Amino acid sequence: MNKLSRKDLWSLEEYAERRPEFRHQVLTHKKHRQVALGEHARLCFEDRLTIQYQVQEMLRIERVFEAAGIQEELDAYNPLISDGCNWKATFMIEYEDVAERQEQLTQLLGIEDKVWARVDGFDKVFPIADEDMDRSTMDKTSAVHFLRFELTPAMIHGLKTGASLAFGCDHPAYLLAGKVVADDIRESLLGDLDYGHIN
Repeated sequence: MNKLSRKDLWSLEEYAERRPEFRHQVLTHKKHRQVALGEHARLCFEDRLTIQYQVQEMLRIERVFEAAGIQEELDAYNPLISDGCNWKATFMIEYEDVAERQEQLTQLLGIEDKVWARVDGFDKVFPIADEDMDRSTMDKTSAVHFLRFELTPAMIHGLKTGASLAFGCDHPAYLLAGKVVADDIRESLLGDLDYGHIN
């Protein structure tokens, strides 16, 4: 899939003008790329549009306009865009109460390895978690992880020809049977997959 380059980005001045409309576009887009895993966990799937927004926001916040700084942000965020044979997602554990969240993060150590995707007719796909850095300690997991779900050509073909898609979790402290995602989410995630990977 196409990664972002400097030519895909707006200058700080142009982004300031475009930001309200672009932000609305991205937030609407993200609604079709989120999967709730029970009441306290969520997957937010990244793609070229969501990452463009992240990069533009970082450049805006940090007031970066020099070529080297822009490239540094691109190099940091481009790996979060699908390669055409996978999904890349931010996995968030969400408890409003701080004390409860800290307690649950202790109980949920290792959960990032137990979240799964399943294409109907195939085995579960467990993610490769936190490739950029280890976010857990020996005592607790992090509230935020980055996951990569690698799909086989047969799975991609199955999805392209109508197979359903479900997500769940096998962590003993947060067991979730597979829940089939809604059609709008399935269709959005299909856009991350490249037909070239099924040949």
